[in-house]
Amino acid sequence: MLRHDLPASLVVFLVAVPLSLGISVASGAPLAAGLVAAVVGGIVAGALGGSVVQVSGPAAGLSLVVAELVQVYGWRATCMITLMAGVLQLLLGMFRVARAALAVSPAVVHGMLAGVGIVIALAQLHIVLGGQPQRSALENLLELPEQIINNHAHGVAAGVLTIVVLLVWTRLPKLKVVPAPLAALVIASLTAVALGWDITKVDLTGGFGSAAGPLWPKGDWHAIVGAVVLVAVLAGVESLLTCVAADRMHDGPRADLDRELTAQGAANLISGTLGGLPISGVVVRTTTNVRAGARSRWSAVLHGMWVLLATLAFASIIGLIPLEALAALLLFIGVKMVNLGNAKDLSGHGEMPIYFVTMGAVVVIGLAEGIVIGLGLAAIIALRRLTWVSVEVQQHAGRWRIAVTGSLTFLGVPRLSEALRTIPTGAPVDLDLHVDFMDHAAFETLHAWRLEHERTGGTVDIDELHDDWYSAAANGTRVYPAKSPPQLDRWYLPWAYRRGAADPVSEDLLTGTREYHRRTAPLVQPLLTRLARKQTPSHLFITCADSRIVPSLITASGPGDLFTVRNIGNLVPRYGSAPLDDSVAAAVEYAVKVLGVRTITVCGHSGCGAMVALLGEAPELPSVQRWLRHGRQSLARFVAESPGEEIGPLDRLCRTNVLQQLDNLRTYPMVEGLERAGELELTAMYFDIGTARVHALSEEEPLSPVPELRTG
Repeated sequence: MLRHDLPASLVVFLVAVPLSLGISVASGAPLAAGLVAAVVGGIVAGALGGSVVQVSGPAAGLSLVVAELVQVYGWRATCMITLMAGVLQLLLGMFRVARAALAVSPAVVHGMLAGVGIVIALAQLHIVLGGQPQRSALENLLELPEQIINNHAHGVAAGVLTIVVLLVWTRLPKLKVVPAPLAALVIASLTAVALGWDITKVDLTGGFGSAAGPLWPKGDWHAIVGAVVLVAVLAGVESLLTCVAADRMHDGPRADLDRELTAQGAANLISGTLGGLPISGVVVRTTTNVRAGARSRWSAVLHGMWVLLATLAFASIIGLIPLEALAALLLFIGVKMVNLGNAKDLSGHGEMPIYFVTMGAVVVIGLAEGIVIGLGLAAIIALRRLTWVSVEVQQHAGRWRIAVTGSLTFLGVPRLSEALRTIPTGAPVDLDLHVDFMDHAAFETLHAWRLEHERTGGTVDIDELHDDWYSAAANGTRVYPAKSPPQLDRWYLPWAYRRGAADPVSEDLLTGTREYHRRTAPLVQPLLTRLARKQTPSHLFITCADSRIVPSLITASGPGDLFTVRNIGNLVPRYGSAPLDDSVAAAVEYAVKVLGVRTITVCGHSGCGAMVALLGEAPELPSVQRWLRHGRQSLARFVAESPGEEIGPLDRLCRTNVLQQLDNLRTYPMVEGLERAGELELTAMYFDIGTARVHALSEEEPLSPVPELRTG
């Protein structure tokens, strides 16, 4: 294991040192405080944490909170707040509430980090340009033109050089072995020494001794408690979200979130005691760790040890780093924190406003206020979705249909009442309720209208397609206490079972399409968006064109699962057979060579009309008769076999035909070669329409049911 973790720990160490120093600068803390947090985060959180690959340390996302605390209470009091935040995290971890942190909208978290990134970038830009950051992001922005015009000192050159190296380094593949932050600081430092630039250098002469211990903060205890909770929650949420993201990056053991939160609490308690910055799981270091090949928690622990040794042994060398170069590094990190890719991912779920509102509020108002505003907006949007209701009214041949979909609460009563007023007095009405919740106000509105409509000669037929919310309330029985899982509106039923008797058949397709757009498209759109660029089906599914066979229904498959070929009789022409027909061969060739399917399934069914024709009842259809020549082998096999089973000749031929098509597939050299090599599997299925059962076919067992999934 160490042969993977040791080199990975060195890579993370090279990334952690410059970032820890930079975050100390942004936080207004002693430079050694960031290194203390890196050591403690690596050793303590790494050894005790719930994730085997997560790397913890000082995080840029917490720097604004720390900077404000340092200004209000001073550095040593901030250390005490960090210590108490660690105690709170320990308690939360022991009470196993870590999963609750995942209820925070990722849009708020990403928006908060983006806002913090902008604030950091604007503040550090002033240091790069040789000036001093102002008290707020807006003031920094207003003062920026003057800084650009008036400051052209050596420190500016060091900062600009650092940014140039950071931008160029990642574009040079052969140099990626050395992390870009380390390379940028080394080059800027060596250039400053060689050219004798007048710069401000990092002061680590006191080593870890310069990181003073905690003192009790003075001030309003309400504000102090609020600060402790803010640090604990922000650090905890960022750690747990990073933990969840880390699980997607590796194939090792899954993370224990409660253990991770407890470990973060222990690390913050120790870091605050030793005079270090607050600690959380860090995405940049964790991603670097996984990409470097880490397999266990030893990588994080070793990286902390390397930081400790480097600080003790090479403090004088670290002291050569220009502060302007560290500011440039933080500027670069701040810009990278504004990840528009996250905003794009959120757009498909309608959460982009949360992202930008949170980001803007953090920049303009403040971190805590921005988070509260973001959470409030997320709650409003969630409430709106939970109470969404659709009321549609249609009229065909004098009969009216009202379809109510969603959550029918008092918020939807105005829309419902408006729709009900459009129904003429005395008209027959079909009321379809596809609601997952109905409150008392909505029930009273609906029930009063129904009674009045029936009193004036109308009829109301109510069909509840979901739960019986209306009938339960009307009968005075207990209404379900919570919303039940949503279901689609009987999508599996044929059109004839869903339309009114007088509805024209010609409108079925358009009506079905409108139904799809209204109900199904919003549900499948996020999935299809991900599948739009490429298909990766696992099966080639060859079945009959019979309208009663619905492949996705009988296999419970979804978009992207099955590459489907349908023809009369689910036939596969033999390789090179006459009459020539390349349609099936082209599909097999494309599925195997381009899509890389691992299974080809031929699925037949009971009562197949093509098999009826092969038994001697062929219709006078020339094209059909030519196509059915590809079924001669099936007929010959059927004649050669003894009946053996108490089934009719038609069903026996339908099953024999499926097995014969597997033999026909094996006449294709590419199929035969892949099957022999174990890279392709051929399977046979048979669907009994009358019983709605799917069976597996084989030479040994001509008909065996597909095993059912059992629970309990």
